[in-house]
Amino acid sequence: MTRTFRIFLGFLMVAVLASCSLPRGAALQSEVLAERDNKSPTFQVVEVTRRSTPALALWPASGWKGHYRWLPAGRGPDSSIIRTGDKLDIVIWDNQENSLLASQASRSTNVPMVTVSSSGTVFMPYLGEIQVRGMTEDEARTTLQTRMLEIAPSAQVQLSVKPGRNNVVDVVGGVSAPGNYPLESRNTRILSVLAMAGGVSPAMKNPLVVLQRGAEVYETRAESLFAEPGRNALVRGGDQIVVTEDDRSFNVLGAAGSQKVIDFEDETITAMQAVSAMGGLSASRADPKGLLVLREYDSKDINPDKPGPEMRQVIFSLDFTNADGLFAARQFQINPGDTLLATESPVTRIQTILGLFGTIVGFGATANNLAN
Repeated sequence: MTRTFRIFLGFLMVAVLASCSLPRGAALQSEVLAERDNKSPTFQVVEVTRRSTPALALWPASGWKGHYRWLPAGRGPDSSIIRTGDKLDIVIWDNQENSLLASQASRSTNVPMVTVSSSGTVFMPYLGEIQVRGMTEDEARTTLQTRMLEIAPSAQVQLSVKPGRNNVVDVVGGVSAPGNYPLESRNTRILSVLAMAGGVSPAMKNPLVVLQRGAEVYETRAESLFAEPGRNALVRGGDQIVVTEDDRSFNVLGAAGSQKVIDFEDETITAMQAVSAMGGLSASRADPKGLLVLREYDSKDINPDKPGPEMRQVIFSLDFTNADGLFAARQFQINPGDTLLATESPVTRIQTILGLFGTIVGFGATANNLAN
């Protein structure tokens, strides 16, 4: 086999290989975005730059509501507040002879345990219904003693409150000791309740603290609650608390350091953080100009009167080869359910062909040596 024939054969096979689809681990950017040049593309392509990121931040959130809503810390009084369903233990002392309320022998009488009614009152003999709901223990005692002046000017009242169902917090799950926990005061905070319940279970992955108050639901990441004093909110009787796992995630495909589903380690994550979480881009395969974020919006998000997508399916394109693209990646937010596709570099395809060409030429040279 002559040298000229070997070279001709090599170029012929390279041409054949170039026209064929070589096995690859990821698509080229041009292949993925080819449809955008059609008359009726089925998806929208948006280039992510420093100029475009402020406008993109106004687009509707996808995959979740966009942020967690939580309560301010605030402050309440240190004493307990009386609520419907609480029980009052009342002792009346009176040293007056022929007292209506206390016997001469003991000078005191225990009023049977009374429950605060749905209207917020308790019934007292000779006095009728007395409003106590919303009062502290001291305020209720003073109110009862003032009313006692009508029938026993020298009487003194001793009162204690046993919290009822409406002055208890339910810790449902995600802690070491779920259960019902009475509130010691109106200044009881959620971290105190979690501590009483044994703390967040160490088995929880990315724990999310959820507080349900009537029809309202509030959420915050546990690490944010522990780290930021301003999130240590007051709790109220009837609140229900559950610690669950934050199940938000995005997936990574293509020429990346890893191909997997990645959980949100923080409440929000940028494209730059996402690239770090997926192990970066493959140095030998990835096209740094072709990191694509595939996202799908709800049909209600397509609104020409508001900032947002023009189509339900949108591909965001990021370029990591210049400062503009790098800074934009630090601002662009990844949403739950997004797919990050690291496209393959065209150079990889050329290197593959050249490698095969070298193999063919080398094979030809070996065959020629054997023939000689």
